[in-house]
Amino acid sequence: MRLFAAVYPPPAAVADLARRITGLRVGAASAAGVKVRLADPDHLHLTLAFLGDVPDDRLVAVESALGLAAQAFRDGRVGSPRLRLGGGGSFGQGRSTVLWVDVRGEADALDTLARLVRDRLRRAELPHDDKPFRAHLTIARPGDRVAAADVCADREDLHRYEGPEWPADELVLVRSHLGRNARHTRLAAWPL
Repeated sequence: MRLFAAVYPPPAAVADLARRITGLRVGAASAAGVKVRLADPDHLHLTLAFLGDVPDDRLVAVESALGLAAQAFRDGRVGSPRLRLGGGGSFGQGRSTVLWVDVRGEADALDTLARLVRDRLRRAELPHDDKPFRAHLTIARPGDRVAAADVCADREDLHRYEGPEWPADELVLVRSHLGRNARHTRLAAWPL
């Protein structure tokens, strides 16, 4: 199973962001038939840890590790961290260009949660990525199908974006299904 741990923004925050994306040049290019890969609004999430392929018989260990991370996070917090999507930028160049939105508000709490998740996965000897955590939400993969100037203009437009505030109140274990009919399946969730 291909797994990751995430926090999902609520529908109101996703809808607000989706309206902004349609006004971007990558959104217009997609609407005009250019093969820009826009993120599916149902899949918009903040990845805390990517586990990759995990054998089925390790699922209980993954769930236990994430449950312990969520509990440790709750024990150290008065309430769910308040976040908002806003600002943004791009990673990569040419074919590997990715457009993303930043996370604002109590983002340091999200950093703490990611650290706790990764620590519990490491203690359980479960696989996970070693990349430094950088809270962001991928919104498009324009690659080289959109002019660099248009990506730059979208990045500038995103700098002015400020979405609604929302509580990050749930840690979610997700299974990612790749292929032509790619989809995400929520396997378990823990309150924050």
